[in-house]
Amino acid sequence: MKNAKLSYILGIINKMAPPGLAESWDNSGLQIGDPTANISRIMVALDPTPAVIDSALASSCQLLITHHPLIFKPQKNISTATHQGKLIHSAIKGGLAIISIHTSYDIASGGLNDLLAARLGLSASVPLQTTAIQELVKLVVFVPEDYLERVRTALFQHTVNQGNYRDCSFAATGEGTFTPLEGATPFIGSTGLLERLREQRLELLINRVNLPRTIKTLLSVHPYEEPAFDIYPLINEGNHQGLGRIGHLASPSPLAVFAEQISEQLQAPMLRYVGDPTTLVHKVALCSGSGVSLLREAVRAGADCLVTGDVKYHEARDAEDQGIAVIDAGHFPTEHIMVAAVTGQLRNILLTAGYTNCEVLPCTVETDPFKNCQTYMKS
Repeated sequence: MKNAKLSYILGIINKMAPPGLAESWDNSGLQIGDPTANISRIMVALDPTPAVIDSALASSCQLLITHHPLIFKPQKNISTATHQGKLIHSAIKGGLAIISIHTSYDIASGGLNDLLAARLGLSASVPLQTTAIQELVKLVVFVPEDYLERVRTALFQHTVNQGNYRDCSFAATGEGTFTPLEGATPFIGSTGLLERLREQRLELLINRVNLPRTIKTLLSVHPYEEPAFDIYPLINEGNHQGLGRIGHLASPSPLAVFAEQISEQLQAPMLRYVGDPTTLVHKVALCSGSGVSLLREAVRAGADCLVTGDVKYHEARDAEDQGIAVIDAGHFPTEHIMVAAVTGQLRNILLTAGYTNCEVLPCTVETDPFKNCQTYMKS
């Protein structure tokens, strides 16, 4: 059985939640740990609380993946005299690495806000506030005909989806020429003789930030000693990525009914809402966690309602003044859905890659820190 290194798992996480997407004030990524360490058991949680860290250690986990960072601001010292210092010491002493995905996962395609949009039943949702636009390049590489499928298949893992289509490429037949010089070890041909060969011109669309990894893959699978390839910058934009999402419900719903549905979907018993209960909601903006700062973006986008958490009194008044409904489902309920999603996705990736001895567990000890005076019952 293959042993999964922490560095390998971090690479998977960085594809799910690309570090370059994180907000400038954030501190996501590897918080604690030895990248060369073997990992056989992983726990996924929302927060790196004492109870969560204790649970991970008690479950013999070597890695804890959380949404919120354990280390958020620069530390002047790490002392057990502080609450955070105790947690850091506990993790290090127990050999527990910690990775945070935070705003990278909030923004990422298929990340937390897309999960929330799907849970609320929104269709064709797009970012509410754009924070990054993919910079695209076209990679053109010349490949011997017999190696086209091998090279193309290897490069597909780096290509950009075009709408709802993946694995997009173009190939055209041509003739390549080269004369090997002294010191060359050509795959085909002889030193000093002009070689002519039928080749395929293979074109693929790549996200510029992925280009170094793409070139590394290309060099590892191409048969030539010196593969010929070109990289063209493009004017056309890639996917817009950013905070929140905005989309439409399949059919309009009264605000009070929509709020009740969200309460059930997110198990949010303390949900509150601002607005006329009878207002029909069709176009919905959302932002997991504390997203009321996107209220004006939601208004400008023509949303009937903003779904988020941590709404304050004066922010509720502001929403009333601007004529938009707001549903405060709470910080915990709008984000805790990431635990099951990340657990399932990481588990499937590891199994597919042959790491059958690496177990991924959802944390089961987390609860919302806010408590309701009445027990929430739904018949």
